Amino acid sequence: MAPKNRIIIDTDPGVDDVLAILLALSAKAEDLEVLMISLTFGNVDVRSCLRNAVAVFHILEKELAWRKEHGLPVGFEGITKYKPIIAIGAEEPLQDRIESADYFHGVDGLAGTHTTHPHFSPEESWQRLFEQPPPDPYLTEAAKAQQGTMEVEDEPTTTTSFIPSIVPAHKEILRLLRENEPDTITLISIGPLTNLALAAAEDPETFLRCKEVVTMGGTVDGIGNVTPVAEFNVYADPYAAARVYALTSAIPSSTMPVPVEGERSCNMPPYPAALSKRLKLTLMSLDITEHHMLSRRNFKAHAADLANKGSPLAQWVSAFMDPMLDKMERLHIGHEGDTAALALHDPLCIWYVLTNDHPGWKPSPRSPEDIRVETVGQWTRGMTVGDKRARKRRNSDGEVPHDRGNWLGNRSGNRIYRMLDSPGRDVAAQYLLDAIFGRPVDS
Repeated sequence: MAPKNRIIIDTDPGVDDVLAILLALSAKAEDLEVLMISLTFGNVDVRSCLRNAVAVFHILEKELAWRKEHGLPVGFEGITKYKPIIAIGAEEPLQDRIESADYFHGVDGLAGTHTTHPHFSPEESWQRLFEQPPPDPYLTEAAKAQQGTMEVEDEPTTTTSFIPSIVPAHKEILRLLRENEPDTITLISIGPLTNLALAAAEDPETFLRCKEVVTMGGTVDGIGNVTPVAEFNVYADPYAAARVYALTSAIPSSTMPVPVEGERSCNMPPYPAALSKRLKLTLMSLDITEHHMLSRRNFKAHAADLANKGSPLAQWVSAFMDPMLDKMERLHIGHEGDTAALALHDPLCIWYVLTNDHPGWKPSPRSPEDIRVETVGQWTRGMTVGDKRARKRRNSDGEVPHDRGNWLGNRSGNRIYRMLDSPGRDVAAQYLLDAIFGRPVDS
């Protein structure tokens, strides 16, 4: 039986990205299949993102062996029943300078874990898998037996649980969309939208075969986290975000970004005037993600005992979560001791896909909203702009003197579903930790 959800995770693995990936891979096989993890620059450079993605599988292989040895439920059917692809994508934004968030996530994206805890890092030989067509270890007799149902009796190799690809990520996205029925694959973007924008520009009709885009980014009613008005994922490539958002419009040209001349100008073509459908895009902005926190108290309750008992996963996650929570305590008021907490920005997207039939999920009253991206502002680059005026829409389209920007046209503008409510602000962290580590013994 086909899984309820099939997804591609487009990501720039930093701390909360890794938590999101772990949540997805921990899901039951009937609920979710991760077809691919596509990588983009963002929190750190794309090669560091690749190392972090490979590290997830490296640690999980060790964790599954440890759980089996100790008679514990193995879990993580995302790699025991399926074999996700890993593909490398964009190294820089479509336009303008490259930005990173290594000031927060650390130079390697995981709070320096590859330096402080090198025994958790995969051997350097993994890099060759992505530089030339690798030998197919999963075509050997041993790997044939593991295809789709990885056994953990033997020590796994670095390629038993994922398939390395040397094809650019945006082309792999298009291939998977072509090879599968329309409306069966959800694209989850938890980094800059560059790979998705590249795929949409190359073949917009194939891109529109996706069921939905669920993306973490932006802020409409609140404040930014990289500037006073901008959230990092959108700020890192506002031009890409604007192009993807435009596909939600009946008239994409009405919100397409204006190209900027110069050394870093982008020469992507406009979308065709007539497209077969509008893109469905669900936005997890800071307006909702900032209210879903993982506290030190909650994390320790789930991970500390397991780490002491030797769980490779609990030890590894603690190695980057502990310094990140320390950083939150140093930088932010109200994050003292066990109350120090990290926002679950990216895991919220996975949680939504797994539970989107729950009545607790509610979009903003204005949804679908006309949310646009500022691409050229001196102080407002990456700002996600929504029209909060109590104005009625016109029965016509096109810019007129009293409607600069054509915000009130009946078909112009974007149509984005911005989530504002979830099944519970305190439920998210519990759901994540239970899925990854299991319930604490005393719960």
